[in-house]
Amino acid sequence: MKSAWFILSSLVAGMVLGIAIDLAAPDAGTASLAFVEPVGLLWLNALKMTIVPLVVALLITGITATADAARAGRLAFRAVMIFLGAITLSGLMSLVMTPLLLRLFPLSAGAATALREGLGGTAEAGSSPTFGDFLLSLIPTNPIAAAAETAILPLIVFTTIFAFAITRLEPVQRATLSGLFKALGDAMLIVIGWVLALAPIGVFALGYALAVKAGLAAFGGLVHYVLILAGIGVCCILLGLLLTWFIVGIPLPRFVRAMVPTLAVALSTQSSLASLPAMLSASEDLGVDPKKADVVLPLAVALFRFTSPAMNLAVVVYVAWLFGIELTAWEMAVGLAVAIAAALSSVSLPGSISFVTSIAPIAVSMGVPVAPLGLLVAVETFPDIFRTLGNVIGDVAATKYAADGVADEPTGESP
Repeated sequence: MKSAWFILSSLVAGMVLGIAIDLAAPDAGTASLAFVEPVGLLWLNALKMTIVPLVVALLITGITATADAARAGRLAFRAVMIFLGAITLSGLMSLVMTPLLLRLFPLSAGAATALREGLGGTAEAGSSPTFGDFLLSLIPTNPIAAAAETAILPLIVFTTIFAFAITRLEPVQRATLSGLFKALGDAMLIVIGWVLALAPIGVFALGYALAVKAGLAAFGGLVHYVLILAGIGVCCILLGLLLTWFIVGIPLPRFVRAMVPTLAVALSTQSSLASLPAMLSASEDLGVDPKKADVVLPLAVALFRFTSPAMNLAVVVYVAWLFGIELTAWEMAVGLAVAIAAALSSVSLPGSISFVTSIAPIAVSMGVPVAPLGLLVAVETFPDIFRTLGNVIGDVAATKYAADGVADEPTGESP
């Protein structure tokens, strides 16, 4: 939390300084870009260099962990299937609601232009691939080349196939390969931790450059982005409550009363893991067998990110809208698939890390610029509140639904 607020403060400081210099001496502000902006771009490149190896490592460990969890018994398998179904619904909702919110609450043309120019100008329009081209691009002839060219979708397809192959190995071999990629992921997390330690410097430089290029309109643009993301967060919470009412079958007043302590913890900590004890208490209040809750809720905290596909897709759709990129139905379908895979691979990562590692693959697969993420991560503090609230609602509701559907086998152990 302190780190997130420090990064946000660096962004505000950089933008205030950039606006002040641009107003006082425009020529000096423009001249200073040659010295300040490369610092931000260098930090952004350092952030981007970790994406491919980290995505591969986390996706493999996420899939193997999910498969191992599903093997733990009928209750765990049912829970994993519920998780997959819920995050799919979450992503579909976002693909409908984000464009709708952007139409209902558009950013002014001047502010949009200023923000777009500050975030990198216009995006290059590529030729639209045919359906045949799309199918052929799914399977890489050379996975190493796909990684080198940051062709995320074929790389994810190969990695997913490879990960499922690992789950079919003998236990010793499976543990060896899983351990190797777990170690690779942990090493990359250390590297990205070092990069994020320099985030205040990089974000300050990017914020300064944005302010010099876009002026006061940059603030308005970022506020609009935060409000749209917060709107999707509210939609996630409403979707979770509706699923709880109509699918799980819990009356909303009863569910909300049981969730009040959990929501208070989630709001204050912005951490699903920190909210786990409160969620266990809430599930007991809702009539869940404590033995079943002890199985499903930790599994949900580890694997289930109800809001991730929705919020991550909303970021990419917003950037695409800002840059005037028309997303086709196929590109949205690809983005949804990658968002689901990314949600499984963002196991227990801090918000600033998961923001980059989860959203960058989606953006690349949909042909949307990645560079704006380096700046948008600084304002993730506010949307992250809605992410956490939606996640804990989803965790408890999924636990109740999973537990109600399995009797007399809470842990998958022999009688």
